[in-house]
This record gives sequence, C-alpha cells and structure tokens, in this order.
Amino acid sequence: MDFRLSEEHRMVRDTARDFAQSVVAPRAAEIDEKEEFPWDIWKQAAELGFTGITVPEEYGGAGMDTLSYALMGEEISKVCASTAIVLGVQVSLTCEPILRWGSEELKRKYLVPLAKGEVVGCMAMTEPNAGSDVGSIRTKAVLDGNEWVLNGTKLFISNAKEAGIAVVFAQTDPERGKRGFSAFVVEADTPGYKVTKKEKKLGIRGSSTCEIVLEDVRIPRENVLGSPGDGFKIGMWTLDGGRILVAAQAVGIAQAALDAAVNYSKERQQFGRPIGSFQGLQFMLADMATELEAARLLTYKAACLKDAGEDYVVLASMAKLKAAEVSEFVTSKALQIHGGYGYIKEFPLERYWRDARITQIYEGTSEIQRIIIARRLPVSYTHLRAHETRHDLVCRLLLE
Repeated sequence: MDFRLSEEHRMVRDTARDFAQSVVAPRAAEIDEKEEFPWDIWKQAAELGFTGITVPEEYGGAGMDTLSYALMGEEISKVCASTAIVLGVQVSLTCEPILRWGSEELKRKYLVPLAKGEVVGCMAMTEPNAGSDVGSIRTKAVLDGNEWVLNGTKLFISNAKEAGIAVVFAQTDPERGKRGFSAFVVEADTPGYKVTKKEKKLGIRGSSTCEIVLEDVRIPRENVLGSPGDGFKIGMWTLDGGRILVAAQAVGIAQAALDAAVNYSKERQQFGRPIGSFQGLQFMLADMATELEAARLLTYKAACLKDAGEDYVVLASMAKLKAAEVSEFVTSKALQIHGGYGYIKEFPLERYWRDARITQIYEGTSEIQRIIIARRLPVSYTHLRAHETRHDLVCRLLLE
C-alpha cells in the first residue's frame, strides 16, 4: 500500500499551501476580529478553481477528486478555518447536491456560476427544532400550479448573509415524516426570502451564520432536486461527503497548533533551558503528533474510498469524529504549552482552539457520528436488499 501522494495531489496541496500562506495568512487574524466575509480572498480562490474544485469542468469546476478537496481544505485551515469552511459550504453543501441530484437545466443555471465562484451558496436545513433530528423539519413547501410556495424558518445557516443561491429543505408531505420532505434550489433575491439575525460566534467568525425566514417564497416547480420526497436521502448523502471536508479542516487546525507548540517549545526558556527539553512536555507533543497523524490517515482514507466509488459513509463519520476530537485535544494542549501567551490574542493559539470547537458540532455532532458508526457494527451484509448499497442501508435504518 502506497501512502505517498501522487504528483497531481502534491501539486494541488502545494498550490493550496502557497495560496494559504501568501494570501490568507496575512488576513486571518483580521478576518476573525472583524467577523467579515473575505470577498477579495474569495475571488482569488475562485480563480484557482477552489470554489468548484470537485465539479466537472463541463459545469465550470476544476474537475478534481475528493482527496484534492481534502488537501485544499487542510492547507487553508492551517491558517484560517473561516476561509476553509466558506469554501466547504460552497462545494460540499451547495455544488455537490446540485451536481448529484439536479436536472441538467438546474446544473446549467445554478451549478456553473457556483463552481466559478460568481455566486456564493449555502444549504438551509437546520431549524429551531430540527438539528440532529432532521426529520423534525417544519418548513413547508406546497405546490401551487407550476410553483412551490415555501414557508418556514431556518437557523444556523453558514454563508447565509452572502449567499445568492440556497439549497433549502422543506416538508412536502408532512404525514410521511422523514420520507415526506424535499430539497429545492432557491434564489436569495426571491420575494419573501429574508436573511435576518446574524449570530455572534465563538469561532470561525469570518463565516456568517444567520437565520433565514421564508414567507410565501415562490419558486419554479422544476427547482426541486431529485423528486419530491427525496429530501432525507439527499440531505444524508450531502452530509456524508461534507464530513470529509470538516475532518480535513480539523486536521489543518490541529497541525497549525502543533507546529506552533513545537516551535515555541524550542524558543521558550525556563529553568535555564528550552521547555522542549523537559520530558513531560515531550510526551505531550508526542501524543499530539500521533493522534493528529491517525486523524489525517482516516481523513485521507475516507476521501480515497469516495473517489474509488466504494462505501465511505462510516469512514467519513470515523474521520470526522476522530479529527474533531483530536483537533480540540491538540489545540488545547498547544495553548497550555504556550502558557499565558496562549491565552492572549497576540498569539494565534486561542483562535485555533476556538475554531476547533465547532468541528465537533456541525455536519453532525460527535454523538451523531458515534450513532452512525455503532449502528453499522452489528449489521451483517445479509441485511442488504437486492441492489442496495451500504449507504442506502444506513438511510433505511435511520428511517426505520
């Protein structure tokens, strides 16, 4: 088994690293402090193809694979997790569901400008009473002639303030529960679509997180993804892939914190010698590095399985769970190694720690990842129905 990156993957990684270090890093603290969406950085990322990195070239994308996407996310997250998640929402939560489930007309109309970075996208699924319990969505979509009419409220929507296109989930047949909601493509300038409250957050402060209110929002009948009733399947499929990017984000944040801790341990003198010479601190760094490498390998494996067309659902959950937990562990220990300096904004450690914390929450909490993993452990393949993939099996078990 060859764990070395291909020449193409090294090129993607190096391009992302150069972009992150030269363009993003000088602005990272400012983005966090001002809580502003980095429009100038966005435009440069679009020129490099990052806003549609996994989208085929025929639809305006870069045509890269999932591992390339993960490498990009990791490198940018090393310097600015906000920028990484802005791009992640664009690719994983907006472009990919339209690419996978949209009609050719929807792809040409919406996917092309999204992939080119001409417009920002978001996914509106979460509601005040529907977080981990996606089946509790109360936003409704009623068919009226050749239009769907949407009413409801969405909460904690990343990129909402800047987004021109949203993938919105709504109930179309409430009596069917999880089998009764659908996914739609909605233009943000449609009458009745309102972005209201912007949240004040602990971390990833350069990525807007807002409430969206839908009041008699009318969209064309053909703006449904897949078929009416496919919403749960589309949502779960989208989140499965998105977890790989969150895992890569967590790995990138942790790597930045570890690098800072190692460098600081060489420079900081106490009791007449560098603090890195003390065995207690050396053991701490060894544990940080080992845990981080395990998270990275899980993340890369999940990406490679997805690229190979194999079942990656559980590996994506494992990668997301492990990387998120490791990211909090590593950033916390790195902050501790810096002592008082780690607690002040002059050093980036406190930002790394704040940014790491969200990775245990969005794209499915760590607890939800454990449920997904645990439910697969006792299931033998005899439970698979004819022509059913293991992803389909997980969706069926969740529905049951």
